[in-house]
Amino acid sequence: MTVRTIEAKTLLAGHKTPDSWFGIKYTLNLYRGCQHHCIYCDSRSECYGIADFDGEVLVKANAVELLDRELRSKRVKGYVSTGAMNDPYMPVERRLGLTRRVLGVLAARRFPVHVMTKSDLVLRDLDLLGEIEAACGGVTPGAVVSITITCADDALARQLEPAAPPPSARFAAIAELAAHGICAGVLLMPVLPFIEDDPENIRQVVTRAHAAGARHVIPSWGVTLRDRQREHFYAELDQRFPGVRARYEQRFGGAYSAQSPNAPALEALFTELAARFRLARTVAPYRAPGPEQLALL
Repeated sequence: MTVRTIEAKTLLAGHKTPDSWFGIKYTLNLYRGCQHHCIYCDSRSECYGIADFDGEVLVKANAVELLDRELRSKRVKGYVSTGAMNDPYMPVERRLGLTRRVLGVLAARRFPVHVMTKSDLVLRDLDLLGEIEAACGGVTPGAVVSITITCADDALARQLEPAAPPPSARFAAIAELAAHGICAGVLLMPVLPFIEDDPENIRQVVTRAHAAGARHVIPSWGVTLRDRQREHFYAELDQRFPGVRARYEQRFGGAYSAQSPNAPALEALFTELAARFRLARTVAPYRAPGPEQLALL
């Protein structure tokens, strides 16, 4: 892939209220395009206007200065999230360190963060995540990391997410984050119909997440399918999973949302496991710690 820099006009996108799944108040994307090449990625869709999602990564060279300036005007503290449209820890981040510098700005401005990624490279920034947690944690965590894991099998994941670290490395990253007091969890999404939507896969992901110290697992029992995303996904299915494309076309046609036929059974299984392991299925919106109360003598 080629990598080139661009100048962004704005960086932070705010929400009137934090979203109900991830607790996010502000979102930012430091890159356009992604090097992980996940075969199902929704960000290939025409509506996002990324001309060459798999062939070029655009780096927002002025992101650090822009974020620092934009945060000065924010009066409401809330989770700042990176990772919605691309992975903040794709391979180029190892060299550029843009995500790391942005975490440094959040730490200095005392803003909480919710990082979403498929990469164990997030462990490189444990020190800054710890600083953010120390500065912002209290009623709710100051630093949250959610790692996408949609199957427990490394070989299957290599077919679905060819350039991302394997699930085994991601579970290990969750364990390391938890050991350092960082709130870590799993994004169990998308769960691909006819490929990942069997109960044993869901059981393994949730059980291993719990064993690693995850505090939350956020599931979604299907995948989106629209325009360029569908075309790319179906072409990959033809190469990697012969015959599965026909099942998608027969079951879902041109629908935008492709929910697993097994969704009710998977939901029942997940509900039972989450209750047993005391796992949350959402991340609560950030609540800033109140003023320190002096102890009475």
